[in-house]
Amino acid sequence: MGYNENTFNRQIARQGDKILKFKKTVLIDLDGVLNTYTGSYIANYIPPLKNGAKEFIEELCLHYKLKIFTTRDKNLVQHWILQNKLENFVSEVTNQKEPCHLYIDDRCICFDGNYSGLKTKIDSFKPWYK
Repeated sequence: MGYNENTFNRQIARQGDKILKFKKTVLIDLDGVLNTYTGSYIANYIPPLKNGAKEFIEELCLHYKLKIFTTRDKNLVQHWILQNKLENFVSEVTNQKEPCHLYIDDRCICFDGNYSGLKTKIDSFKPWYK
């Protein structure tokens, strides 16, 4: 079977004559998106949950399967998730880029299909907290 956008973004399963649709997956970066990280990385410390993040996650999980994407130690992140009572909203912690509907990240540039001006965007990029 070949892979296409529907294979990655929306899995469809059949149960008898009934079609069950699964939620699309959204990968959310931890540092700078869900927590109060502002560029000072400490390996064994994850900053506190950002104001409004829990409510955002609660709402988003009604419509999407949520995974936290991070380069941090998974055990440390899972402990942080439990401390912040997010375990019912987040399905997984991963450090692998994987097929999903979209990524939410504080360090990215959305490619609009045009290379013109892209290097300028890269050269002048600053995360929201700078």
